[in-house]
Amino acid sequence: MIDPRALEESLNQLDSVLRVEELYLLQRVAQKINSILDLGVLLDQIVTDVAETFGYTRLAILLKDEDTDELVIAAGWTGELCLKGTRYKIGKEDGMSGHAAATGQTVYAADVKRVPYYIEGESDTRSELDIPLKVRGDLIGIFNIQQTCVSGFTPERIRLLEALAGHVSTAIANARLYQRERDERDRMSKELDEARAIQSALFPGSCPSIEGFDITGMCIPCREVGGDWYDYIPLKDGRLGVVLGDVSGKGMGAAFLMSSARSVLRMQAFRGLSPGEVLAEVNNILISDFPSSRFVTLIYAIADPATRTVTFANAGHVYPLFVNTNGAGFLQTESGLPLGIMPSEYSECTIDLPRGSRLFLYTDGITEAANMAGDEYGDERILKHVQDPTSSVSTLYSDVARFSAGAPVADDVTVVMVAAK
Repeated sequence: MIDPRALEESLNQLDSVLRVEELYLLQRVAQKINSILDLGVLLDQIVTDVAETFGYTRLAILLKDEDTDELVIAAGWTGELCLKGTRYKIGKEDGMSGHAAATGQTVYAADVKRVPYYIEGESDTRSELDIPLKVRGDLIGIFNIQQTCVSGFTPERIRLLEALAGHVSTAIANARLYQRERDERDRMSKELDEARAIQSALFPGSCPSIEGFDITGMCIPCREVGGDWYDYIPLKDGRLGVVLGDVSGKGMGAAFLMSSARSVLRMQAFRGLSPGEVLAEVNNILISDFPSSRFVTLIYAIADPATRTVTFANAGHVYPLFVNTNGAGFLQTESGLPLGIMPSEYSECTIDLPRGSRLFLYTDGITEAANMAGDEYGDERILKHVQDPTSSVSTLYSDVARFSAGAPVADDVTVVMVAAK
C-alpha cells in the first residue's frame, strides 16, 4: 500500500527538481539572448531557443509600430496566418494579442473557443498565452505562444514565461539602442566621407606651373577632415599666390571655418592686393564672422617669376624656413596677429630665390608632432632635415612620421615647398 505522505513528499521533490530545471533553462536562454545585439538575429534566436528549450512550436514576437499603433509579427513560426510582417490592431476586442497590448496585462485562454474577443488564426489552436513586453512600463510588443491542446499552460509555466518575457524586453531594448547607435555612427561616417570629399576638392589637384619655380604641397588631416589647408592662386603677370593656413581646433567645425576663410582670402587675393593688404582685409572680415574662440594662423605669399622673388606676410603662423647654399633659417616678419581676433597690420618680407634655394611653409603639426616619449619633433630637427639638398615635402613628412611612429597623431600636417630652379 502506498503511503500518502511518502507520495506527497516524492511529488514535492519531483516538483522542486522540475522547477530548478526550468529555472536553469530560463537562465540559459536569458544569458544567450542578452549577448545578441543585432535585433533581427536576436528575435529569431529567441523564438528558436524557446521552441527548443520548452518544446513550443507555435510562438511569435510581435513588436509595436509606434507610427501606426499596431502590432507587427517580427519573428515566429510560419503558419498560414502567422507570417513575418503581419499586422494586428491594438484593442480590447481585437484578439488576444490586441487585448493584452491594450490592457498591458498577461492574457491566458485555457480554451480559446470560450474567449469572446478571440480572433481565430490557426484553426487547430486551442490555448493561447499573450504576455506584454515592456520597457520602463511602456509597451514594446507581445510574446505570443499557442498550443493545440486545451489548458496547455500551467500556472507555474506562465510565471516562468513571464519572467522570460522580462529578459526578452531588456534584450530587445538593448538591441534597439545598439541599432540606433550603429545607424547614427553610419550616418556620421557617411557625412564625414562626404565632408572629406568636399574638403579634398578644395585642395590643389596638381602642382602649379610657374616659370622658374617648382612648387609642391601636401596636407594630411589627423581626422577625417581638418582645419589645415594650402592653396595656389593664379594672379596677373604670371605671378602665383601661395597660401598655407591653420584654423584653430579640429574636425568638422575647423573644416567648415577653413572653407569660409579660404573663400574670403581668394576673393581678396583676386583683387591684386599685396600679401599684407590681403591679410588685413581678410582679418577685418573674419573678426565679425568667426566665433570668438576661433582664429586662423596663415601665411600668404606671392611668387614672382619676373624677379625670382617671394613676398609674404604672416598672420601669427609658424615662421617659414628658407634654405640656400649658406644653410637654413627661419624668416620673421615684424607684425601680424592671427586672423579673426582683433585689428592688426601685416608687415611684408621679400626674399630672393636664386637657383637651388627653397622656401618651406608648414603648420605646427610638423614641429609639434610627438613621439611615444612625449618629445616633439621641434625646430632643430626640421632645420637639420631641410638642409639636406634632397629634402622635399614628402621626405619631411616621412621624417616626421618615423620620429613619431606609434604615437597618436594630434594635429593636421601640411607642408608647401617653393623651390627655385
